[in-house]
Amino acid sequence: MTLLTLGVLLFAGLHLIKSLAPGLRAGLIGKLGDGAYKGLFALLVLGSVALIVLGWRSSIPQYVYTPLPALQHPAMAIILLAFLLMVVSSRPSRLRRVVRHPQLTGVLLWAGAHLLLNGDSRSLVLFGGLGLWALVEIFAINRRDGVWIKDEAPGLGTDVVNVVIAIVVVGVVVAIHPWLAGVSITGRLPQ
Repeated sequence: MTLLTLGVLLFAGLHLIKSLAPGLRAGLIGKLGDGAYKGLFALLVLGSVALIVLGWRSSIPQYVYTPLPALQHPAMAIILLAFLLMVVSSRPSRLRRVVRHPQLTGVLLWAGAHLLLNGDSRSLVLFGGLGLWALVEIFAINRRDGVWIKDEAPGLGTDVVNVVIAIVVVGVVVAIHPWLAGVSITGRLPQ
C-alpha cells in the first residue's frame, strides 16, 4: 500500500504545483528552462503512474465496506459520463459551456463511481486520493483564474463525434483494465 500511496501523493502534488505554488513552478522553469522543466515533470508523472500501478497490483486489499449491488449500473453510467467529460476537455463541446473543468470533473466522477463499486482499502487510497486531488484542483484553479469565460458552442456534429470518441476510449479501457488493474470490469480475475 506504501507504493500506491506514494504514487497518488506524487501525482497529486505534481499537478497541484501550477495552481497552488506558481512561484515554485516559475522558479524551477527559471533554473531549468521550460523544456527541461516539462521533461522532468513528465518523467515524474510517469514515475507516479508506475508507482500507482505497481502499488495497486502489489497491495492486498482489506475490505472496509460492502458496495451496494444496486449501484453497479448507475456507477457504470457515471464512468461513461466521466470519460465523455475527459474527451471534451481537449475538444470543442457544448458540455464545456456547462462544466468549467471537464477533465477534473471527469476524474472526480470516475473516482466517485469506483468508490461506489469497490469497498476495499486500496480503492479508498487510489480513488479517494485522486478524487480529493481533482476537487482541490478545481477550487484552486477557480480561485487562481477568477471569472469563467465560456467558449462558443460548437455544432451538434462535434458533440456526436465526442460521444463516438468516448465510446472508443471506454472500449480500450475495458480491454486493458484486466492488465492494468488485475480485474475485468465485471470484477472477475482475468484468465
